[in-house]
Amino acid sequence: MEILNTIAILLTLSAIFAYLNFRFFKLPTAIGIMLISLVLSLLLLIIGKFGFLDISHQASRLILGIDFHTALINGMLSFLLFAGALHINLNELSKQKWVILILASVGVITSTFIIGGMSWVILNALELNISFIYCLLFGALISPTDPIAVLGILKTVGVPKSLEIKISGESLFNDGVAVVVFLVLLGIATGQGEASVSSISILLMQEVIGGAVYGLIIGGLCFYMLRSVNNYQVEVLLTLALVMGGYALASAIHVSGPIAMVVSGLLIGNHGRVLAMSESTREHLDMFWELIDEILNAVLFVLIGLEVLILVYHAEYFLAALALIPVVLLSRFISVSIPIQIMKNVRDFSPGVTRLMTWGGLRGGISVALALSLPKGMEREVILAVTYALVVFSILVQGLTLGSLVKQVQREALRDLVKKHVA
Repeated sequence: MEILNTIAILLTLSAIFAYLNFRFFKLPTAIGIMLISLVLSLLLLIIGKFGFLDISHQASRLILGIDFHTALINGMLSFLLFAGALHINLNELSKQKWVILILASVGVITSTFIIGGMSWVILNALELNISFIYCLLFGALISPTDPIAVLGILKTVGVPKSLEIKISGESLFNDGVAVVVFLVLLGIATGQGEASVSSISILLMQEVIGGAVYGLIIGGLCFYMLRSVNNYQVEVLLTLALVMGGYALASAIHVSGPIAMVVSGLLIGNHGRVLAMSESTREHLDMFWELIDEILNAVLFVLIGLEVLILVYHAEYFLAALALIPVVLLSRFISVSIPIQIMKNVRDFSPGVTRLMTWGGLRGGISVALALSLPKGMEREVILAVTYALVVFSILVQGLTLGSLVKQVQREALRDLVKKHVA
């Protein structure tokens, strides 16, 4: 009954915040909902400080009763990744495959070490004595761009199609790599894992490659079943079973559930849509998964906004977050610009690609969820507070200004074209 009450409260808040945003603020849905949720949380904290109402304590108890890490990583993520992959064009994705592959692998690892090293210097300079391995853990959890935040905001800013595929494709695939890197580092930090090259390679092969192969198998099985029936209720139910059952089994056999959902979503959304579905089924399937995506996105961003109620914040944490914002952006710039500069010799890129991919690399709920999975202690407290501040900055500041940056880049490209034409 308690779980039902919690879900009822979250859905009600999500609906009210979505209404307020649509009616009055007109912001992108994810940003608007999170901003309203954050403002409400801060108001509750202020009210609680002055002792006017005890509602802030009740709200904190509600949030403490929700395991954010489990709710996102083992619950919402499978639905959100599948729904996101379902609408990615595989032909367009294939054209950008090398950029996406490098950014989702080498880019994440490079960013992990840049942020880890710089955060170790900054945090220790502020007398927040965090060991180097925990700084690397922070680098691993903050490096991946969040597909949930990215896909939700890209819909509204009008980036060029090729760039949208790069950003969304990278964000869909880099979670699996980032989680593996995070788990390896967490095992080393807690003394439960080996730091040898062979053990890390085996884990990477098992999780990432195993997840991709497993996603192809379950996606292929679902494709065969979809092709053999023509009833949209049954076909929608089959895709729901693919996501829920497939993700649960991935966890049981220790392969990457996120990568499996992306691969199976791409298969069903492309080959399945063309070869195994009637027009009626396509319409109902798209509508069903779009609704699932919108509802879970709304709930997730409400949760992110409410998480501030349970954070421990000191002035040093705030200073650390301010100092690390440019570090995270710089690491993103480096991990994006190097592969693009190398590949410019063999292929063309749209104008301003490095700037747009740097600023469009949003962090979101996955980073918060991974921070919450750290063992209790001073390190977790610091990393969680800093991660939360960086995620809020990423979604509110980068998310709200990405559209303006796109327009600026388009104007610059048009001016350059006119100059060339005149010359």
